[in-house]
Amino acid sequence: MKTLQNTSNLWFVLSFFLIVSCQPKKSEEKEKIETPTQPNVVIIFTDDQGYEDVGAFGSPDIETPNLDQMAKEGVKLTSFYATQAVCSASRASLLTGCYSNRIGIHQALMPNSKIGLNPEETTMAEMLKAQGYHTAIFGKWHLGDAPQFMPNKQGFDEYFGIPYSNDMWPHHPQQGTVFNFDPLPLYHNEKIIDTLDDQSQLTTQITERAVGFIEKNKEKPFFLYVAHPQPHVPLFVSDKFKGKSKRGLYGDVIMEIDWSVGEILKTLKNEGIDKNTLVIFTSDNGPWLSYGNHAGSADPFREGKGTAWEGGQREPFIARFPGRLPKNKVIGTPVMAIDVLPTIAAVTKSPIPKNKIDGKNIWSILTGKTNESPHEAFYFYYRVNELHGIRYKNWKLYFPHRYRTMDGQEPGKDGLPGEYRYIDMDMELYNLATDSIERKNVIEQHPEVVRKMMELADKKRAELGDALTKVEGKENRKPGKVAD
Repeated sequence: MKTLQNTSNLWFVLSFFLIVSCQPKKSEEKEKIETPTQPNVVIIFTDDQGYEDVGAFGSPDIETPNLDQMAKEGVKLTSFYATQAVCSASRASLLTGCYSNRIGIHQALMPNSKIGLNPEETTMAEMLKAQGYHTAIFGKWHLGDAPQFMPNKQGFDEYFGIPYSNDMWPHHPQQGTVFNFDPLPLYHNEKIIDTLDDQSQLTTQITERAVGFIEKNKEKPFFLYVAHPQPHVPLFVSDKFKGKSKRGLYGDVIMEIDWSVGEILKTLKNEGIDKNTLVIFTSDNGPWLSYGNHAGSADPFREGKGTAWEGGQREPFIARFPGRLPKNKVIGTPVMAIDVLPTIAAVTKSPIPKNKIDGKNIWSILTGKTNESPHEAFYFYYRVNELHGIRYKNWKLYFPHRYRTMDGQEPGKDGLPGEYRYIDMDMELYNLATDSIERKNVIEQHPEVVRKMMELADKKRAELGDALTKVEGKENRKPGKVAD
């Protein structure tokens, strides 16, 4: 009888131990919430910001403490290129990993455009949404404003912002003489909620939406694309930053964008997901130099927006991912915006799009494991499929074409543009390792380099075409089109 009682007591103790041990600990539950299986991704993308317009990239008169701190806590790329020196083409490349001419997007799409980003292309948002991510864009879209091309049809669960550039509105200084723009709409998802006569609160509203999105989605993986319409002209800033910069209104605008970056980073920390979030900051192309004191600076590089010169496409780039990327590291290996999508695919373990893309996974460059580019060369297209230049290693070769410059011209002032003059250039070669400002043409001294780069260019022309040499590409895909 006593033995039976002891056995019963033993079974009671064992049962109690098993029940208790199977209960999840509160600390384990919290850890599971705060560290999702997949990392979050935040891309902050500005408009027409110059290479020098960040303290960490040499700005002498614009304070950007949050971006400077982000660079100290992450990696800074000094040879990062926007894929084209103009809005829509650049954004198409970022979101698809393709040269924009591969997918039929050229230049900046106008309101009521009959084309847009083809829904058959896979955007970064669609790639991540298929992996269970919640996705949002707050800011500027500019990849077609017909309903079938808008963000909610291209993989984004949430959208707040404007459908194209902020100067495509009735208050444009050339309205009536060159343009006849309709009211500038502000969207929430697929509905127009306002038309804008004043844009001074837009950066703040975009930031507030971004912060709210992070707070709402902290317990599941998310992709947040913050596409600021600023510092594209017309420049607008809220009262909290008006008159704060030594650089005038343009500097005030950059300071407010820097504040926005700080609010996003602070929210990630406050919500305990900082270490599980990759944050990238860059811009779509270089400064719009014809606007003078309302334009940014690409110093020390040559020219700006709308050109294949370094100042037109070399952009500030900062990536921060605590524990995954090194701190305070400067990387000079050339990288292009087409590389962002495949790199994020690798980080999030997402399959890359089925349609052919041009970008490469550059994670090993960002982590410092290699300084070798996976690309044999980078190609600089502009206008409607014109191949203006190519970068091969440290060499930059330009093909004969016409480009615009403000050199020797009266600059614009206070929101009014100056007039460009146009130059027809011959083929020129520059060694960026010794002449990053592109002032010494060395084409006569390096015929073997020119020969190699011409071979690469001809190969790319056969693939994607070149209007300058009247070559039709074999691999170009069609944009989406509005039915007649």
